[in-house]
Amino acid sequence: MNVLIVEDEKSLSDEIVVFLKSEGYLCEQAFTGADASEKIAINLYDFVLLDLGLPDCDGLDIINNDRAWGSEPAFIIITARGEVQDKVKGLDLGADDYIAKPFALTELAARMQAVGRRKFKIPGQDMNVGEFVIEFQSRKVTHNDNEVLLTRKEFDLLNYLVINRNKVLTRQQLYEHIWGNILEDQYDSNFIDVHIKNVRRKLNEFASTPWLETVRGIGYRVSF
Repeated sequence: MNVLIVEDEKSLSDEIVVFLKSEGYLCEQAFTGADASEKIAINLYDFVLLDLGLPDCDGLDIINNDRAWGSEPAFIIITARGEVQDKVKGLDLGADDYIAKPFALTELAARMQAVGRRKFKIPGQDMNVGEFVIEFQSRKVTHNDNEVLLTRKEFDLLNYLVINRNKVLTRQQLYEHIWGNILEDQYDSNFIDVHIKNVRRKLNEFASTPWLETVRGIGYRVSF
């Protein structure tokens, strides 16, 4: 999942980046409100970790503007502010959670997982898809207790389609979610097609996958 870390304290921002990357997240950084607003307007993020005390604006304004644009990242406010009114205002504006400094990185990860389950409907338990079982916590796909050996990115791709089941995802959406934000002239839709082909081939060695659909001219969908 793509994460934007909006924090003007560079050492803390870098620490969060190192930790979240070790957890499998894709991370970008912004150190000012202006930089954050520009990135959010251009790119697709699943999470925005937002410090309220930015040097050039109040972080609450970023949430307010973003929700007005109709964007849908999950905002988690990270701040030293402890006043109840700041917390309430942030949640009223559409923030999804609030964590106060100092905090343990493991707590941050747990809160992100909880928000992900709630907002993006990421399952907390295993899920049956056709004849396969997706084990989200252990990041495995099995068929009759036999593991399908997917690469990390292949699992991420299948996982993202499954948690967005019955929804058509474009090739660019899939690319940006799994590999990060890209410039238009760097985008190659065939890259996703090759990975989907590899996922299908590995799954089809165990059972057919009619639920993994190609939507011609658009992208892919998992339907069940």
